[in-house]
Amino acid sequence: MGKSDFLTPKAIANRIKSKGLQKLRWYCQMCQKQCRDENGFKCHCMSESHQRQLLLASENPQQFMDYFSEEFRNDFLELLRRRFGTKRVHNNIVYNEYISHREHIHMNATQWETLTDFTKWLGREGLCKVDETPKGWYIQYIDRDPETIRRQLELEKKKKQDLDDEEKTAKFIEEQVRRGLEGKEQEAPVFTELSRENDEEKVAFNLSKGASSSTATSSKSSSLGPSALKVIEATASVKRKEPSHSSAQSKEKKKKKSALDEIMEIEEEKKRAARTDYWLQPEIIVKIITKRLGEKYHKKKGIVKEVIDKYTAVVKMIDSGDKLKLDQTHLETVIPAPGKRILVLNGGYRGNEGTLESINEKTFSATIVIETGPLKGRRVEGIQYEDISKLA
Repeated sequence: MGKSDFLTPKAIANRIKSKGLQKLRWYCQMCQKQCRDENGFKCHCMSESHQRQLLLASENPQQFMDYFSEEFRNDFLELLRRRFGTKRVHNNIVYNEYISHREHIHMNATQWETLTDFTKWLGREGLCKVDETPKGWYIQYIDRDPETIRRQLELEKKKKQDLDDEEKTAKFIEEQVRRGLEGKEQEAPVFTELSRENDEEKVAFNLSKGASSSTATSSKSSSLGPSALKVIEATASVKRKEPSHSSAQSKEKKKKKSALDEIMEIEEEKKRAARTDYWLQPEIIVKIITKRLGEKYHKKKGIVKEVIDKYTAVVKMIDSGDKLKLDQTHLETVIPAPGKRILVLNGGYRGNEGTLESINEKTFSATIVIETGPLKGRRVEGIQYEDISKLA
């Protein structure tokens, strides 16, 4: 018999079969056989091999269901771990990639009827972190590998050490500034009256920097001898040395102060640049801006009771007391009246509590006074609306 032509029905059927997944309703999980159409599936159900498989399954149906369920769970979690790691991903994306393999276990042969039931089961068993959003269910794989846990502990330890170093640096700078302010001598100027006994006497002024008083020396040129000239020259040289020494000390103080100022400016610049894409914090008041929940919750305020995975919050409504789980994109901050307490949510002063001093409506910014941390008492201007929110 000759080779089948490219356009013959047999060749076309072989190409369709080699493509992989066909319609799910024409697949037999017990026999692991995929039929191409309804007639083929009907013929398969009437075959002797299929009847034998049904007899085996009827003897212990729970055993077969448990086996298929375990295989489905293991393959699904392995794909989630290998393909997405510990990233937060939509469950339908993982499922579509799983069923693209033609030899996969079909869900209609397992104990779960829908993908949502399977996702909830993963969350109850602690295998994944699951959360529901308006876009659907999201899952995040929990990696319990000892090597992964060890690496996470090392990263957390390093992060804590970096934070400790930053706090030590801030305390050191604060101590240096305090010492500099304490060591600064507040000398009050002493004024003396200018007077001379004779009109022919000359009056000399000491105009050197840092001098606390002016002195008047008079000398008669006619009565000065060689010894007197030597004495005057010696005193003049001493006076010249003293102002130079005092000016050097003042310059050194200025240099020290300028260095401290530069360090403080660098630290403040680092803090301004330390911004993140998440801002939710517990015990702050937020406003719901999404319309998907209906007019009942639109533009209503609530208190953040819990933050999940940095981007999701459990919000308790102030009016009704209902609890909602919302993404941060559906919320916005609440700016209180001046004099009320606020919490900084982003930037270098993140996590510090303060008091709202004033609001600039033109630049959509506010001026606050920090009340906690090493920067207590500092007045900060130009804080954006989205970086602060009212405390509950």
